[in-house]
Amino acid sequence: MKRILLTVCLMSAALCVFAQNGVIRELHGDVEIRPAGAAAFIPAAVGSIVARDTVVSTGFRSTAIIQVGNSTLTVRPLTRLLLTDIQAAAGSETVGANLQAGRVRIDVNPPAGATAAFSVQSPSATASVRGTSFEFNTRSVSVLEGSVSFSGTSGSPVAIRPGGESTVGGGGRVSDPVFTVFQNLFPPVPVGTGVSGEVIFAPVLVPAVGDIFISLPYP
Repeated sequence: MKRILLTVCLMSAALCVFAQNGVIRELHGDVEIRPAGAAAFIPAAVGSIVARDTVVSTGFRSTAIIQVGNSTLTVRPLTRLLLTDIQAAAGSETVGANLQAGRVRIDVNPPAGATAAFSVQSPSATASVRGTSFEFNTRSVSVLEGSVSFSGTSGSPVAIRPGGESTVGGGGRVSDPVFTVFQNLFPPVPVGTGVSGEVIFAPVLVPAVGDIFISLPYP
């Protein structure tokens, strides 16, 4: 009897997890898709379904905006993207993608009380998030909102915060994040000279989430 109840519970849980499809909301220029199992690409259109294992390809000066549940993918020009996992359960979503070439922007905005996990991989790096906005181009990531866990083929993942950029370098390791955008907004201020005559700059104060500031040493 216990085995029967356990089997019923497992079957019920499985039924609560279902596959999702993405939909192309906007496109400009030459955009093609290759559905799972298809041998050739076909022209995409607004409203085209992007299911699991579908490849999206954009041409020169072409873009596509794909809505997948609570995630929005902006596929930049000259990009090839494969959707590897699209599924949803009660209160949660899981989306996975493989960026084969080019650049993509990911915006993950789950509603209150829900979660949405998004992971995008390339041959050299992986970026994964739970509610944020970032751009990824197979080797580097630029975070717009939230926090991104960024990892290469070796070494530990690095958490990249808003305004931060990181790149996979030699040996497949992720570099420390650089806040280049904020450094341009807040230029360094010289405060004196060192023992060897070098100029010493004050630390750059970078606004983080809320009213908190983080201090970055400026070279």
